[in-house]
Amino acid sequence: MVQAQPRTSPTITWPPLPDDFHLIDDPVENIQQPPLAAALTDALGAAQRIRPEMLIGSNFGLVAGVDGETVVKAPDWFYVPRVNPVPEGMVRRSYTPRLEGDPVAVVMEFLSADDNGELSIRSIVPYGKLYFYEQILQVPTYVIYAPQRARLEVRHLQNGRYELQPPDATGRFWIEPLGLFLGVWYGERLAQNLSWLRWWDADGNLLLWSAEQAEAERQRADRLAELLRAQGIDPDQV
Repeated sequence: MVQAQPRTSPTITWPPLPDDFHLIDDPVENIQQPPLAAALTDALGAAQRIRPEMLIGSNFGLVAGVDGETVVKAPDWFYVPRVNPVPEGMVRRSYTPRLEGDPVAVVMEFLSADDNGELSIRSIVPYGKLYFYEQILQVPTYVIYAPQRARLEVRHLQNGRYELQPPDATGRFWIEPLGLFLGVWYGERLAQNLSWLRWWDADGNLLLWSAEQAEAERQRADRLAELLRAQGIDPDQV
């Protein structure tokens, strides 16, 4: 009887994306995915939590070399704390961790109706997404969200494996790399009612989208104007 040989760990390298590498340009799997990703980034920007050295992307290629082969995955949303600036006149078309800056800190995948491997641990080509993020990129925080069911799962890398994180009493999850809570909020944005993913700060304050922030500032200005008029002061003359 021939005994099966244990699988050896893959050899991982961090090569630049070859100039002739064809990035897959598949259509979006779910029409809700782009607005979900955009809303997450918008709230961070409105709260002035995005710095020039960060890289935040959506459906953008993350590159690694696995056993001599270039492998690229494009998560629905990801965050890198610090990246090297690209040379002037050039455009970043992918990101290779360690070669171009920090490791990827957070990755999110939004589930569609079909099984697209978000929980796959397939360790041979084509690699499953969970395997790639866990074993190759070793991303500390992996978020999976099913908007149709408003189901949110957060996994943290512990001892080389992803472990499900329990939510807090409010149903939210602490995302350590960003210093924020992540949770589900149902409401309207850009005329679309959806169970959105949203950020809360450590004190439980919701990070507003830019449109919400503008509306809140307008309401404050209107209240101040009303107060001045009640005191006989023309707010346009102040």
